[in-house]
Amino acid sequence: MESSATATPVSQLSCFSSINRQLQIQRRSLVSFPHYRSRMQITMRLEGAGTETFSSESTRPSSYSASDSTIISSSTEGTVPGPSEPAIQQTRAAKIHDFCLGIPFGGLVLGGGIIGFLLSGNAKALGSGVLYGGALLALSILSLKIWRKGKSSLPFILGQAALSAALLWKNLQIYTLTKKVLPAGLNIVISAAMLCFYSYVVISGGNPPPKKLKSAAVVSS
Repeated sequence: MESSATATPVSQLSCFSSINRQLQIQRRSLVSFPHYRSRMQITMRLEGAGTETFSSESTRPSSYSASDSTIISSSTEGTVPGPSEPAIQQTRAAKIHDFCLGIPFGGLVLGGGIIGFLLSGNAKALGSGVLYGGALLALSILSLKIWRKGKSSLPFILGQAALSAALLWKNLQIYTLTKKVLPAGLNIVISAAMLCFYSYVVISGGNPPPKKLKSAAVVSS
C-alpha cells in the first residue's frame, strides 16, 4: 500500500513536468517564429532591392545607347546635306567689267577724232571719231545700266567688240597707206588690245554679277 501511495505522486510529478516542457517548447516556438519571419522578410526585401538595382543597371546602357544614337543621328542630319538640299551654283564670270575699259576707250576714240580735226582740219577724222567713239560710249553706258539691273549685257559687249574690230581694220588700212606710227599705229595697238579684252569677257561668261544680287542668291540658296 505504501509503494502504491508513493508511485502516484511520482507519476503525477512526471506528468506535470512533461506538460511544463511542452508549454515551454510552444512558447519558444511562438517567440522565435516572429523573429524568423522578420528575418525572412528582411532577406526577401534585400533580394528584391538587389534585383531592382540590377534590372535598373541593366536598362541604363540601353537607354544611354538609344539617346546616343538619337544625338548622333541628329548631329549627322545637321551636318550632312540631303539630296533635296539645293546646291549653290557658281557661275563663271570675268574679273573686270566691259564698261570699266569700254567707257575710257570710247572717250579716247571720240577725243582723238576731235583733236585730229582741230589739228589737221580733216573732216573724215572727225566723222570716224564721233561715229565710233560715240557708239562705243553709248554701248558701254547701256551695258552699265543693264548690269545694275542684274541682267545680261552680252549683246552690248559683242557690239563693242565688233566696233573694236572695225577700228582695227580701218587703222590697218590707214597705216599701210601712210606708214605713220601716229596716230594710225597707236590706234592699231589700242584697238587690238580692246578686241582681246572684249573676247576675254565674252569667253569668261560676261560681267560678274553685282555684289547685292550675288549675296542675295547665296542667302536664298
